[in-house]
Order: sequence, then structure tokens, then C-alpha cells
Amino acid sequence: MLRLPMTPRRNLADIAACYGFHFHIIDGEPYWDESRAYRFTLQQIEQGIEAPTEELHAMCLDLVGRVVADDALLTQLAIPELYWDAIAASWRRQEPSLYGRMDFAWGGSGPVKLLEYNADTPTSLYESAFFQWLWLADSVAAGRIPAGADQFNSLQEQLIQRFALWRSADPLYFCCCRDSQEDRGTVRYLEDCARQAGLDTRFLHMEEIGLGVGGVFTDLQDRTLRQAFKLYPWEWMMRDDFGPALRGGRTQWLEPLWKSIVSNKGILPLLWRWYRGHPNLLPAYFAEEVQRPGWRLAQEMGAQWRGFVRKPLYSREGANVAMFSDRDGLRCEAMTGGDYAQEAQIWQACAPLPRFGDDYTLIGSWLVGDRAAGIGLREDNSPITKDTSRFVPHFIA
Repeated sequence: MLRLPMTPRRNLADIAACYGFHFHIIDGEPYWDESRAYRFTLQQIEQGIEAPTEELHAMCLDLVGRVVADDALLTQLAIPELYWDAIAASWRRQEPSLYGRMDFAWGGSGPVKLLEYNADTPTSLYESAFFQWLWLADSVAAGRIPAGADQFNSLQEQLIQRFALWRSADPLYFCCCRDSQEDRGTVRYLEDCARQAGLDTRFLHMEEIGLGVGGVFTDLQDRTLRQAFKLYPWEWMMRDDFGPALRGGRTQWLEPLWKSIVSNKGILPLLWRWYRGHPNLLPAYFAEEVQRPGWRLAQEMGAQWRGFVRKPLYSREGANVAMFSDRDGLRCEAMTGGDYAQEAQIWQACAPLPRFGDDYTLIGSWLVGDRAAGIGLREDNSPITKDTSRFVPHFIA
């Protein structure tokens, strides 16, 4: 895994505008950054990233089956009791999932380390699946990278194939909040993939969803939403005024309700509990475990871990994360603000991101259904990857 300097395309702004990449610049700063690129070998991709991604996903599915049958675990994950039966029913019905993204710390050698699983509402999809592939084709044609270069990226093909599961007489609604250009771009891209799969699609802002007679969700014309994709977290939906209507199961949601378990950072200590010592996992514990009298976090984690990270169960884009560079929690190396300070927390051993110059690099490994489908890399000038991070393309040579 090498980071190489690259020459950006002269007409990048025109290309982005042509293909609807309206958020390649965010708040006046470049979000898409092709002044560098990461080079991988095929072995690094297949053995180092692809295989662990699918194995970790299978472990997470096993975890869901355990959690829905255990009230104590549902409580530990801070999932409201009101929804326990509905989540279990969603799991028993084997409602299909569409996609997800695992975030890894990895510098190209040794096993990748799972930092978290964005299993419900992951973004950076359009740039990973489409614009990154377009960059590869243009860069090969211009001779900037080797003629035989490839990319770990079958996202678009797999998404189109996966959407066939929702082909029916009912339209598939695509929903996101107003005033987020990035979310709208992600939803627009997914809607396009669904149309290529032969689905009838419609768009609706989350704020426009209504509640009809009998507790059914409706659109602006009072038509029932029988199936809908939402770029809106389950924990928010459960706390909304209309949340209790989710228990009726009248709408098939993408992602399904059981994904509220996998998208919870509490799966990290549960994975460690059941797969302790797995090479792709980091030691992780719930805050209540760490706070037990006489319990020593450093001793439990082992001598090889020199620091740890504190994370809320529900947190997005690196919000309210604290990173400590010592075993006693006295030296805080980095801390972020946010809206999740009151959430329950976990503690996880620190696997520092690889550093290239002043940038820290995070690998996002995508799944479509149960299959690994590609990667996207983000850089940040902080060891905690935030919403101000930059997306950098990759290739295999």
C-alpha cells in the first residue's frame, strides 16, 4: 500500500459537474482529492481486505441472532424496549439488506483492524462506486497509471443485481433529509442503480413522509410506502414522533430494522466477547465493564495495546470520540465535539491509522448484501476521521 503523487485532471470541475458530483468541493475545500492515489497489490486486496471483510460480516450476522434472543444484550446496546419485538421479527423474516461499509485501520501489512461497521446509513458511496472508477479509466487513458491497472470496485454491478430483490408492483421510495447535498447525491446514485435494475422509483424527503390511517407511512399523495430506502439512522427514527409506527411492519425498509443492531458500536465489545483474539478485532468493552470496581482496562487489553479510544454507541463522522495515547487514560491525543456526548459509550484499543506526511488514512471496505464489493479511502489531518476528511482514489498494480 503506497501513496503516490498524481496530476489531477485539468478539467476536473467540468467532469464533476457533468456527472452530478456537486459535492466534490465542500465548504470551499476539496473533498475529492486526486492529487495523490493509493496503490495496492492484488494479494493485499484479496487476502488483506476482501476476505476479512466477508468473514467479519458473517460474524456480525451471527451476533444479530444472539442479540435478538437476549433482552440483556438489547438493553446493553441501548435499543429502546419498544422496538425489541419488531427487530426480532425483522430478523426472523430474513429481510434483505442492501449495503454497508466497514472502516479499517491498515497500512498494507499485518491484519486489518475493524474500527466500526457503518451498516445502516454509510455515505461516500457515489464517489467509491462511480467517480473513482471514472478516475481510473481516465488515468489509464492518460498514462498516469499503468495500462494494466485495476481497482477493487464492483459496487455498481453488485448494487444493480442486489436491487432485483425489491422488484415488485410497488415503487421503491428513496428518502433523505433536506439540506444535505452529500446525502442527496448518495440517494440519487442509488435510485439510478435501482432503475437500472428495472425498479419503479420515487423520491421523497424524510420530512415529507406522513402517517396514514392504521399507522401506515404515506407520501404526499397519501399513497402507502410499501418499500422504501432511507438515508436516515434507525436510532433517529426510533426517537421520532412517528417511531412507534415502525412496529407495524407495513413498510419494508432498506436497511431492514435488524440492521439497528449491527450499526450500533456496541457490537464491537460483543464481537470481542465472542471472538476474543480474532486477528481483525480490537479489544473492546462497554463503559459499565470498564467502570466496575477493581477492573483494569489496560490489563484486560493486553500489553501490546498502548492506548485506547472512547466512542459513543451512536455517533457519526467521528463525533464525540476521544483518543488516549497511554494505558491509563491520562494523555488525550485527540478529541472531537458533537451531539452524542450523552450517549452510552464503549472503550476500544487504539489501532492508529497509517500516517502519510500530515495525513491519516482510513480504509472503508464496502459490502453489497453479504459480498465484499470495493474500497474507498479517506484522509484527515487528525487521527480521528471526521466529516471534513478527503476522499482519495486507489488502483491495483
